[in-house]
Amino acid sequence: MHGMGKDYYKILGIAKGADEDAIKKAYRKMALKYHPDKNKSPGAEDKFKQISEAYEVLSDKDKREIYDKYGEEGLKGGMGTPGGAGGQGGNYSYTFSSRDPRETFRMFFGDEDPFSNFFSFGGGPGGSHQFFMGGGGGQPMDIGDDIPYGMGGGGYGMGGGHPGMRYSSGGGHKRQDPAIVSDLMVSLEEIYNGCTKKMKITRKVVSPDGTSVRQEDKILTVEIKKGWKAGTKITFPKEGDQLPHRVPADIVFVIKDKPHSVFKRDGSNIRYKAQIALKEALVGTTLHIPTLDGRIVPMQLNEVIKPTTTKRIPGAGLPYPKQQSSFGDMIVEFDIHFPDKISSNAKKQISACL
Repeated sequence: MHGMGKDYYKILGIAKGADEDAIKKAYRKMALKYHPDKNKSPGAEDKFKQISEAYEVLSDKDKREIYDKYGEEGLKGGMGTPGGAGGQGGNYSYTFSSRDPRETFRMFFGDEDPFSNFFSFGGGPGGSHQFFMGGGGGQPMDIGDDIPYGMGGGGYGMGGGHPGMRYSSGGGHKRQDPAIVSDLMVSLEEIYNGCTKKMKITRKVVSPDGTSVRQEDKILTVEIKKGWKAGTKITFPKEGDQLPHRVPADIVFVIKDKPHSVFKRDGSNIRYKAQIALKEALVGTTLHIPTLDGRIVPMQLNEVIKPTTTKRIPGAGLPYPKQQSSFGDMIVEFDIHFPDKISSNAKKQISACL
């Protein structure tokens, strides 16, 4: 190697003939060691800049070839580029000051965030942990409404950011994004019968040429089985934002019972509150109890009904999730309406009867 200047191979601690993997491995080790947000010793920041400069030159085939022939001064002074016509290619001028060493670090590691306990990529300690990419906007990943029914959305995923950034493969180990969890509201009728819900998600996907991020809609089909209990989770592996240097997040839907105007769920049983007058509670009546499958079941009341009394209609509840041919019960409770006032004569008659 001719010329004077920095010895990039020595800075990275590698041999001149080191291959691409060795260069990446060395940069990863040295950059993590001397990153100024972690290493506060004097000279660490300058060392970090030198490491970034060395990696940027040695990881580029053309820059490395010029450097190997002419050294740092030849590279920065505008020596002929390799591969020009007749071996006399055009001038090649390289100035490291145009590249922020933190940007080199960020593009190498992607959003791996190897120092998550020390700093974030958004500008030092306490900053944002988002890796901004693509053409701007900062719109989060969105889980939209379920197509035939509806579900609350949520804010998840990656932000927007620097236009025109190219996403290199880098050398970091991929880390999966945290799961994106969203409630899926399901009615009792849907739990009783089972149903299919189609959920639209909007996620970010890197363009084929790797220069931008676009939004993509995708439909996820959720099969709701009969009798599923609240809290049941349905997972779609790796359906989150499809971004470089990351393993896409799992999309997780969690079953939640939608409030019902008539019934209340109690495991695989259904509770129904019948409205009856005090007279009916004392002397008896026939009630007509609705069920989830649309039937009306008559219920004869002959005994005195107290506020704590309950009745059961066997098999009129929800299917058991592990034995869908069997059903829980309908539990009937009573809301007894007392009169606001009664006459003196009525009081005497009631007193005589009780």
